[in-house]
Amino acid sequence: MATGLSFVTKSRFINAPLTQRSHRAIGLMGMTFLLIGSCGLRLAQLQLIEGPTHRERAEQNRVVLMPMPADRGNILDRSGALLAANRLARSIYLRPCEQSKASWVESAKRLAPILKIPAEEILEKLKQAGFRSALPVRISRDLSLNAFITLAEQATHFPGLEIRGEASRYYPNGNLAAHVLGYISEATEKDLKAHPDYSMGMLVGQMGIERLANSKLQGVWGGQLIEVDATGRQLNSLGLKPPISGQAIRLTLDSDLQKTAEKALANRRGAVAVLDVKTGAVLALASGPTFDPNLFTRRITKQEWQQLQSQENPFLNRALQGYPPGSTFKVVTAIAGIQSGKFSPDSTLMTYAAINLGGHLFHEHGQSQGVIGFRDALAFSSNTFFYQVGLAAGPEAIAQWGQKFGIGDLINVRLSGGSHGMIPTPAQKEKLFKEPWYGGDTVSMSIGQGLVQTTPLELAAIYAAIANGGWRVQPHLLADESQTASTRPKKMGINPGTLAVIRQGLKAVVAEGTARQLSDGSIPPTAGKTGTAEVLGQKDNALFAGFAPFNNPKIAVAVVVENGGFGAESAVPIAHQIYKTYFKTAKARR
Repeated sequence: MATGLSFVTKSRFINAPLTQRSHRAIGLMGMTFLLIGSCGLRLAQLQLIEGPTHRERAEQNRVVLMPMPADRGNILDRSGALLAANRLARSIYLRPCEQSKASWVESAKRLAPILKIPAEEILEKLKQAGFRSALPVRISRDLSLNAFITLAEQATHFPGLEIRGEASRYYPNGNLAAHVLGYISEATEKDLKAHPDYSMGMLVGQMGIERLANSKLQGVWGGQLIEVDATGRQLNSLGLKPPISGQAIRLTLDSDLQKTAEKALANRRGAVAVLDVKTGAVLALASGPTFDPNLFTRRITKQEWQQLQSQENPFLNRALQGYPPGSTFKVVTAIAGIQSGKFSPDSTLMTYAAINLGGHLFHEHGQSQGVIGFRDALAFSSNTFFYQVGLAAGPEAIAQWGQKFGIGDLINVRLSGGSHGMIPTPAQKEKLFKEPWYGGDTVSMSIGQGLVQTTPLELAAIYAAIANGGWRVQPHLLADESQTASTRPKKMGINPGTLAVIRQGLKAVVAEGTARQLSDGSIPPTAGKTGTAEVLGQKDNALFAGFAPFNNPKIAVAVVVENGGFGAESAVPIAHQIYKTYFKTAKARR
């Protein structure tokens, strides 16, 4: 019995610890299975679900595309002469993975004075690419000869430095047509975000045709696939994708006329526009002061930038800038008056030394001409004649015809750096300026002053329509846009009798009036109108607009010289030079 009791007691003492161990074992086994299950699930996720992504990422880490720049397309004038081209230049590339970050800090300090680039800028480009990147980063374009010799001598001191020959943009005529051509620069961070297909260091247009036609000019960059190891060193070449050069762009510009316009303007503040009166093709578009786009094919020095900025807004395309047109606008008032039915082409009016309107005197241009018609009113630029025509026709009619001619947003060559003119109605004035319309506004509008503004390009288009029989042309710069639906001239509905008297008046301006310089016998008979527009607190702007030859018009010309004084003094001589060049080259072509 004692033995039995002893057995039972022993059994109890033995079973108790076994039960506790079992619970602990089960817990440990559960935790083990849980961990193993979690790892399995994670493994399944990595291999089955995210496997393709990781494989692609690993492949990208192993295979690198080395970009190869494409040659930018040439820009040509209407005859095929080069306006923008490419030439061989040397560029500096750095391969970030070849040095440590600390080593690059020292290398950048040594490179900075040679390349004339701040060390911080070099390091920033390396940082953007990543210091372990195997891809070379372009640091400098158009390397100078002195810098090339220095680096060639010290090449062993700069691991990862490479000098490559590649195409560089080149403008063979310097600043010729700079506002039309524009310039290029490396794609900004904003450009890269907007165009994921762009490679770092890609050159893109920033203004003018370079920007407008960038998608055609830039071509398609190629590249070389290379295999790299974990440190970024090149192991093998896996293939080559050749770059595709950009397309050539032909413009409507005539280089001879463009050169003449810019030489005659002489970098003064102002602009010249020359149009084909039948097609609207822009033959010349000059703006002053100007700039040399070659500056932007490389790094601009501080001195060069300061010199550029010392000019008054050299990037403003004044050919697309609104100016008060002065008396050159009287043709619009004349057409509005006759087309309104208030006047006929044969109507006459008494002119005065001044007219009184609401207690304000509005003076004549010079002395009263007595009783005259539209032809003589244009020939002698009578203000009081057009005051009366404008008041009778009304500001809405003048604004309507101004807009029909293209003043506002109808004339658009899609270039940056300018805007368009304006010719507000009374309702628009109240909306824009919170002021009522006064009779004096109509009087000022009638002679191209006050709120009226036209760009030189719009002014040329107005005179082109008068020259071609009343068809509004659409100015354009790309040759392949001529004679297309978007640029086809639009009939304006001007009566032939109205146009005839306007044309006779403009012919008389040249034969008898303020543009007599054009009748020196050096060119065929032409027609046009001078203008002098008041500028508050400054010398008047000088203007001229016209067309040639009179009997069979081919071109229309508009000239504005800021603070040039009388139109006959500053603007007409520029038009004269343009006509001489046009007729000389036209004769040579025959």
